[in-house]
Amino acid sequence: MASTKKALKERIDYHKDGSVRAKGMTTDTGILTGYWEWFRKDGTKLRSGHLENGEQVGEWITYDKLGQKYKVSHFKPKAK
Repeated sequence: MASTKKALKERIDYHKDGSVRAKGMTTDTGILTGYWEWFRKDGTKLRSGHLENGEQVGEWITYDKLGQKYKVSHFKPKAK
């Protein structure tokens, strides 16, 4: 029986100045999946949440310039 589980790879994107812009996982086809975090150039967290097949799902948190929780949004998976 062949495995249908997709291989996941860690991905880190960078701002032009070399600081981390975003980090999380992708499928073997490059689709964003799992828990992701986005950062400002100064390193403070900007946003975090989960993705399924490139779509936002569940709780997403937006952070203020000090890295403190500012807003919480909830996303439902899109109907198939």
